[in-house]
Amino acid sequence: MKTVCLVVGAGAGIGAHVARKFASSGYHTCVTRRTNQDGLDQLVDQIKRSDGEATGFLSNIAKENSIEELVLEIEESIGPIEVVVYNIGAQIGDRSLKETSAKMFEVGWRLGTFGLFRLASILLPLMEKRGSGNLLVTSATASMRGNAGQHSHASAMAGRRMLCQTLNAEYGAKGIHICHIVIDGIVDAPDTVGLMLGPEKFEALRQERGMDKDGLLLPSAVAETYLNITRQHRSAWTHELDIRPFSELPWWNSEKLSL
Repeated sequence: MKTVCLVVGAGAGIGAHVARKFASSGYHTCVTRRTNQDGLDQLVDQIKRSDGEATGFLSNIAKENSIEELVLEIEESIGPIEVVVYNIGAQIGDRSLKETSAKMFEVGWRLGTFGLFRLASILLPLMEKRGSGNLLVTSATASMRGNAGQHSHASAMAGRRMLCQTLNAEYGAKGIHICHIVIDGIVDAPDTVGLMLGPEKFEALRQERGMDKDGLLLPSAVAETYLNITRQHRSAWTHELDIRPFSELPWWNSEKLSL
């Protein structure tokens, strides 16, 4: 049986780089996406071509029992999940209150908070029996500060943060390392920011702030941080941190980011 790292939400940005990093460090990496079977297959093939081990699962986490069935399948057929990265976004776009329907608001909550709750409910008791495990949760500036147009997203991310705190209060002393990670900046990722901006604007942003300027968060560097968190001694665990480029002001000392 292999030691498993499960990445829930393995897009082309942080999720894919985290998957590759853990696979290169000896984990059997299980990667999930809600859509894009071709992209999922390509990621698995990339990992295998680099002598890593990976399995892909196309899974809609909003579907009833999908997360629970996925965790049990991996535990039974591949191995114990030692690390899980919850990397599902909950961004529905910049919308005024009038433009935010009840259904849209609920979508943010289901992806941002409820999905994490379901994952923790099925997996943390299994980790408790083994006496170890890591739950790393990708989050956003919105978990710390609300802005106009972010009613759903900020509520979902703030709920995600509080859920991490309550989970840590219950499971930290049982040997399970839970860390809430605030991505406080723009990620150089084609399938998130790239899709929001479109190819031309995204490339212009990269030319202006990214590339050798290091003004955009590099997913490969973020992945290195994720791996380091799982290697910390339990006498000095990190339970929350925020990551941003060196040239950015922190979330508590800057205006709303504009893309």
